[in-house]
Amino acid sequence: MQVRVAKSAGFCFGVQRAVDTVYEQVEKGVRPIYTFGPIIHNEVVVRDLEEKGVKVLNSQKELEALQEGTVIIRSHGVGKEIYERIERKGLHCVDATCPFVKKIHRTVEKESRAGKQIIIIGNDQHPEVEGIKGWCSTPAVVIESAEQAEKLRILEPIPLCVVSQTTFNYKKFKDLVEIIDKMKYDRVVVNTICNATEERQTEARRIAGEVDAMIVIGGSHSSNTQKLFEICRNECRNTYYIQTVHDLNLEVLRSTGLIGITAGASTPKKIIEEVQTRCLN
Repeated sequence: MQVRVAKSAGFCFGVQRAVDTVYEQVEKGVRPIYTFGPIIHNEVVVRDLEEKGVKVLNSQKELEALQEGTVIIRSHGVGKEIYERIERKGLHCVDATCPFVKKIHRTVEKESRAGKQIIIIGNDQHPEVEGIKGWCSTPAVVIESAEQAEKLRILEPIPLCVVSQTTFNYKKFKDLVEIIDKMKYDRVVVNTICNATEERQTEARRIAGEVDAMIVIGGSHSSNTQKLFEICRNECRNTYYIQTVHDLNLEVLRSTGLIGITAGASTPKKIIEEVQTRCLN
């Protein structure tokens, strides 16, 4: 078998920065250390950090129960209220929010204060989107599908500000903006999909269209990996979603000539290399 690995596969800048931040805190030896939510959507990384004593806070209730310690804000970011709670509790806060996500927070805070209705294109249940909503001074509207975009009705004659989850499918983002445009709202669109996401999706689409089988590696809860899988599946019917090398079924690939490999932004390089080696051997 021949293997082609996407150059853009694996940790993006924001994820690498967040993971490095947690390990730096571990090395300082200050305890206890918590992350508000998993630092990234990769079970292998989160498990390794837990073994080093880093605990995950899964709710505001768990945060309120703390008496001391360092709380690290995950790469996906959180709402303004979480920062305020950490400060009120007298806890040490280390902010590992991706800078691209931080930019969205500043944008929606400014534009909502200026009287604009914030429209977020993304997954309403994703922690990044939940965090973005937490910086809006008025309730935001979240849209993920064409059906939701077509049903958009803003009753008050106020301008709109449209932003996106950083890992959203770029082509789908443009399609949804076109639907909103047909409604003739006074609007400003800020394309907040990060460059790394666009590059990763474009490369994955190209490779998937050229290979006999495609492997997409990433955590089961990783939104950007799920979108990569959808993109690759549209180009290559034989596309497989795995988390680690242990999920790789070589039997289904045995008669495959050329295999493509890509990975989500939260997938460590070590896992990608292990999958590549297994395919070659």
